[in-house]
Amino acid sequence: MLESFLFLSLLGLVVGAIGTLIGAGGGFILVPVLILLYPGMKPEEITAISLAVVAVNAIVGTTSYLRLRRVDIKAGILFALATIPGSIFGVYAVNYFDRNQFDILLGLILISIAVFLFLKGGEKKEVSVLNKINPQYTYQQKTDRNGNKYEYSYNLKTGIFIALLIGFFSPLFGIGGGIIHVPSMTEILHFPVHIATATSQFVLGIMSIVSVITHYFQGNYDNPETLKLMGILLVGIVPGSLIGAQISKRVKGQFIIRVLSLSLIIIGLRILYGVIFN
Repeated sequence: MLESFLFLSLLGLVVGAIGTLIGAGGGFILVPVLILLYPGMKPEEITAISLAVVAVNAIVGTTSYLRLRRVDIKAGILFALATIPGSIFGVYAVNYFDRNQFDILLGLILISIAVFLFLKGGEKKEVSVLNKINPQYTYQQKTDRNGNKYEYSYNLKTGIFIALLIGFFSPLFGIGGGIIHVPSMTEILHFPVHIATATSQFVLGIMSIVSVITHYFQGNYDNPETLKLMGILLVGIVPGSLIGAQISKRVKGQFIIRVLSLSLIIIGLRILYGVIFN
């Protein structure tokens, strides 16, 4: 019993640290691990646990990133509002997947994103002069608490459309959406990596709370064992989230992207291996 508590607490610590570091909420790690540890658990139970953990991770991480002045609050609010309809529908959609379909689709998505990020992710992009004056683009300049300056521009309509899709896929797989949102913000919207990770955490905080509330009304937190497992994980999540925010101050954006891509491909391959050979 003690070994199980220590393992799950340590798992929460790792999930919290990596989730905050790369702005993904940690669900992309937790869901595959729960799939492997609890093969009899229903997809809706796995996603319910993961999203509750992601919500706490995102709230703690966002608090730290707000202190660092790395959150694009305007973009974060608009993107978060766009995720809400999808967050509700995604919770209901997960009930129509059987376990094998759930595992295969998640594994393929994680590997695809990982390969793309490893080959192309994290490249620094200069802000075009045309983008600065183009009314279709929102131009931003930010200086964080450490004196790092960021200059970027993005298409707000594209960002809102991406957020709408992410709102649906996040509760569907319980991965928090940041694992898709961060690459989308850096590679499609051209946000600097550190601003993308911080803003993604902000969006995740709002989106995951909506999903957790929907799961609650569906009765996915009624099982005492589910609540017990979730509680033990949260013991490690809070300190892990604070550690992740501290690490982010000391590493380059390229390193964050590399950690993200390698984590994804290992977990995606392990899920597919479990489906094929079990």
